Amino acid sequence: MGRIKLLMVKKAAKQLLQGEHSFSTEFNHNKKLLKNTMPSKPIQNKVAGYISRLMKAKGKVPKPKKVVEAISA
Repeated sequence: MGRIKLLMVKKAAKQLLQGEHSFSTEFNHNKKLLKNTMPSKPIQNKVAGYISRLMKAKGKVPKPKKVVEAISA
């Protein structure tokens, strides 16, 4: 199971992703981008971590499943 995030963190991260920021999958890069926009350091770290997680999930492509054909004899 994943960690439960505050609704405020999720909303802030999704709003920031819709903006014109250049976020990446790197936590430290995202943390530096958020340095002056967040009210406190713990919130900044939570939002940067959640953005990193969303960016990693966006980049993943599901693997194609093997199709097993039934052989009728």
